[in-house]
This record gives sequence, structure tokens and C-alpha cells, in this order.
Amino acid sequence: MNLQSDDFNLFGLPRSFAQDRAAVDAAWKALQRQAHPDKFAAEGAAAQRLAMQWSVRINEAYQRLKDPIRRAAYLCELAGFPIAAHQNTAMPPAFLMQQMEWHEALDEAESAEALDTLSEQVRAQQAELLAACAQHIDVTHDYPAAVSTVRALMFVDKFGQDVLARQHALDA
Repeated sequence: MNLQSDDFNLFGLPRSFAQDRAAVDAAWKALQRQAHPDKFAAEGAAAQRLAMQWSVRINEAYQRLKDPIRRAAYLCELAGFPIAAHQNTAMPPAFLMQQMEWHEALDEAESAEALDTLSEQVRAQQAELLAACAQHIDVTHDYPAAVSTVRALMFVDKFGQDVLARQHALDA
């Protein structure tokens, strides 16, 4: 194992957006078994520190690889196209209008049914954007388009979390 390997090499997976979650989970478990600090308890403090570094590195990679949004952002970054979501917040006007409409609908939602409708719209939008990410990254290798799509996914995901929080508040 090499601490400098990218997440895909570390996990022995192809560098692609499409990933089998079971394969990601299995690779994570196998790597954790190899690097678990308890395995190195008898080998001294230096070996235990190195095992801890490996364990942290493996867990960080796992968090990126198992989450489609983080995985897409990571692939864009590896290809030389960082998302830079904090510096670049420009979005297409139609997308921004949809976001405004959703936020107004969330503000006005007073029933579980209204929130369920918003949640369904969010899931549908996420599915469309994830399919677009797969197309941009794995098929056309159009990373500038993938960056825009990932940024849109981040907005939609955040809104989905807001809807979920509102659903929990309504249930309480």
C-alpha cells in the first residue's frame, strides 16, 4: 500500500464514476483488516502510528468513494478540474429559478404531503444529475460539464437535507 495512491488505486477499483457499492465496501473491509492498528500492537509505537495513518487514509478514501457526489468531485479533481464550489457559485438562470421555487415551496409547505412532493422532486433531480455525471465522466470525459453537474448536485443535495429537516420538524 502507498499512502500517495489515489483512492481508486488504493482500493483496487477502476477510476470511474460508476462503482459497485458492494465492491467498494469489500475493498474497504479488506484494507481495514490489513491496516488495523490492533494488528500492530506488539510491534511498537512507530508501527502503530503508521497503522493509524493507514487506517485514517483508508477511511477518508472510503468516504469519498462510497458517496456519488464526493466521488464525482474527486474524479473531476483528479482530471485537473476542481469543483471550487466556494469560489465559483455561478449557476445557470433556469437552475437558480428552480432552486428559488423549491425554497418558496418549502417555506409554504405545511403538510407531510407537500414535503413528500418536494422530496420526490429532489430525488428525481438527483437521479437525473447523477446520470449526467456518469455520462460526462465515464462516457464523454467532459470534465467541465461534470464540474457544473457536480455543483448542481451539491445544491440539490443541500436542499434535500433542508426538506428532510423540515419533515423531521413536522413529525416532532
